[in-house]
Amino acid sequence: MPKNVHTVISRAREYFYFQEGRGTDRAGPRVRLPNDPQSPEFWQAVRQAQGIVGPVPTDTINALADAYETAWPALQRKLSDATKEQYRRSLRVVRTAWGELRADALRPSHVQALMEGLADKPGKANNVLDALRAMCRWAMGPRELLSRDPTLGVTHFADGEGHKPWTAAQLKVADEKFTDMLRRAYVLARYTGQRISDVVRLGFTDIDDGGFALRQKKTGVRPWCPIFPELEVEIATWEKRPGPFLLQDNGKPYTTNQLWKVFNKAREDHPELADAVWHGLRANAVIHLRQSGYSIAQISDMIGMSPPMVERYCRHADRKAGGQAVLLALKQGKNKNEIVKR
Repeated sequence: MPKNVHTVISRAREYFYFQEGRGTDRAGPRVRLPNDPQSPEFWQAVRQAQGIVGPVPTDTINALADAYETAWPALQRKLSDATKEQYRRSLRVVRTAWGELRADALRPSHVQALMEGLADKPGKANNVLDALRAMCRWAMGPRELLSRDPTLGVTHFADGEGHKPWTAAQLKVADEKFTDMLRRAYVLARYTGQRISDVVRLGFTDIDDGGFALRQKKTGVRPWCPIFPELEVEIATWEKRPGPFLLQDNGKPYTTNQLWKVFNKAREDHPELADAVWHGLRANAVIHLRQSGYSIAQISDMIGMSPPMVERYCRHADRKAGGQAVLLALKQGKNKNEIVKR
């Protein structure tokens, strides 16, 4: 909901109100809003309550984005909280560029120009394109809010190298220097390959028959991640209790941001870790599994990562292993052809 809009549920019905400074000594008047937040009348009433006078357009990019974000709970294919937050950030870029312009006037050439303006941040540009494309596809078809797709023909920037796996030297520093909760986080991330947003949620209650079964926060995927011997040895030394493995001194669970602060302190103390990031351990886990002989499909099931992403992380390792195999075969063939004295 927009700022200062809140809901009240009475007798199983939801009512919408606008009130500035609600709950403070500067609370303004309480304004009743229409019941349907997907209707143009609802957003017109919000703008009038905000003090915007005159006719309010309902066919602008801002209005379309408002309607799209309001419709998320009713979508047949649900969006995760992480996807919603990323879409909101990306759509703010779209709103800044064309917020008060007519949505139906947006063309692929305009979108392409926006992408080129973000060329120095290809990851951000790709996220903006994904969010805009999702909104436009939602608006087309039966809803008839758009007559054409302005993202048609606009392509992503090429993927970069991605997050780099930790080097042998960096892993050695972590193995020898990390202690307490930082070490727990490190071994969990390294041997499960999970995102740090899921590592902070892992606990004994997530263990299922020798592996972790936890719904991923970002994608909603439910991988089954085996507890490998290296991690099993570590977990055996941890106290058994409900809740996550990672707890602060005050007994509260770590958040992703709090764990990053602890890790950043470790990076300051150990210059070898300067370019290391949590997500790099995800790459280490995938490469380790690949080198252990597991297939792309098996790794995808264990880590909860799409097969193309598994291939992307393993690309360098697979090429190196393939080249080494060829070199070994050549050496063996050379030895076979040598003439040996009886």
